[in-house]
Amino acid sequence: MSAGPAEAGRDDAPDPAAVGRLRDARARVLATIADAAARVGRSPSDVALVAISKTVDAVRVRAAVAAGLTTLGENRVQEAAGKVPQVPGASWHLVGPLQANKARRAIELFDVIQTVESLALAARLDRIVRELRGLPADGPVTTGDRLRVLLQVNVDADAAKAGYDPEALARELPDLERLAALEPVGLMTVGRLAGTPEEARPTFVALRLLSERLRSQPGVRLGPELSMGMSGDYAVAVEEGATIVRVGTALFGGRALAGIGAAPDREAAAGRDRGDPAR
Repeated sequence: MSAGPAEAGRDDAPDPAAVGRLRDARARVLATIADAAARVGRSPSDVALVAISKTVDAVRVRAAVAAGLTTLGENRVQEAAGKVPQVPGASWHLVGPLQANKARRAIELFDVIQTVESLALAARLDRIVRELRGLPADGPVTTGDRLRVLLQVNVDADAAKAGYDPEALARELPDLERLAALEPVGLMTVGRLAGTPEEARPTFVALRLLSERLRSQPGVRLGPELSMGMSGDYAVAVEEGATIVRVGTALFGGRALAGIGAAPDREAAAGRDRGDPAR
């Protein structure tokens, strides 16, 4: 959740030079999104940018927020727990795997959980949301009290990736949608291991088609969000319908590099380590 000014614990404002570098990086990414959207007749305003701040310290993340990167993504609950209170003015997405024993803390920290990959995890989240928000143990929940989630799908049947098998998701969707304390706003996937961005396109096409198929069923409340595309392939993802892109390296530079907004390292830009949902 967004941290208030009193929680931030800051002694000074972000370095203006760091803010400027990140503002320039943000502008480059948004320009790429706009170009990709224009190629397929979409509006760039339909695509949300989540800045992946994993392993980036709170000082640099505050600079990112000052540069306009106000929607942030973290891979690990423990890392976010130390960072969120120090960074006011941001909303937070969990984009890494969620262990059942971290579910309560995740709900306390994050505005959106993008990596729901089983009915058991979803049921646990539903129960804890009701406890934390003082809701009845069952029955309907108003929209404002629900936790927004995305359902992670392994559309490539890749053993190295997490996520629902598409057909298993289709079978379980009615049970998932009965968990009224959750708001399933859409689907999320990780692009396939590929040497070029274009090679990731089939993954994004498959997620879009799955979303369309699931949402065509009467009474389904699954939302239209498609979280797909990272630093190496987000332009292709936008061309195929992404409404959320998760970009880290193209904004913060390679995690081994010291400079904020530094150029992406070659390995990250090539899209390696694609089992990681935040890059």
